[in-house]
Amino acid sequence: MKKSNYGFSKIVNLSFEQALKKVKEELANEGFGVLTEIDVKATFKKKLDVDFRPYQILGACNPPNALKALQAEEQVGLLLPCNVIVYINAKGQTIVAAIDPVAAMQMVENQALTEVAKGIQQKLKNVIKNV
Repeated sequence: MKKSNYGFSKIVNLSFEQALKKVKEELANEGFGVLTEIDVKATFKKKLDVDFRPYQILGACNPPNALKALQAEEQVGLLLPCNVIVYINAKGQTIVAAIDPVAAMQMVENQALTEVAKGIQQKLKNVIKNV
């Protein structure tokens, strides 16, 4: 698993469709539901008439942790849900990645929120690891 300043990613030996299905399964295993799905390729084609590689953004939510986060900081909804992406990179590899909620919540400066983010971070790391 590769770590960036704002997320975790991994190259997987799956097709785009297989990876997307597996990510959704692993999110469910960690207690997440997918609230939104943005098909970037289809959106760019429809709105811009531009061909783009497969790229899907999933808005994932873990309701118990979302509740804790909103109780700790009512405007944290600006940073929710947690984004998880599946895409084909320029080399033709399938990539899965998730936001690092600890990094995302650093700007809020609320210790209770940081603790919630740490729990979510571990769940998202598990998702990426298990795909």
